[in-house]
Amino acid sequence: MHRNTIPVILTLVLASGCSNFSDDRTSVVGTGQAEFLKLRAGPGLGFSVILGLPDGTSLNRRDCVTEIGQLWCRVSLTAAPQITGYVSADYLSKR
Repeated sequence: MHRNTIPVILTLVLASGCSNFSDDRTSVVGTGQAEFLKLRAGPGLGFSVILGLPDGTSLNRRDCVTEIGQLWCRVSLTAAPQITGYVSADYLSKR
């Protein structure tokens, strides 16, 4: 991950904003302090990474699909709902 990406991620996470969605609120868990959960363009490892999400990032969960035995959920950032993608459901926790 590029060093320039980390400040952008933190800005998005800390930015104030309200979501217009009535989706399930969830947060990123289990990635560790120095790791990021990859927000991907589609449901699977073969899709490009949009950005990395640190532990505690607040997300709006939409629908989930199973691809090759793995559950992937379409999410948007709570602080920036226009940023959407897919993450592994293994790293999501209900708020």
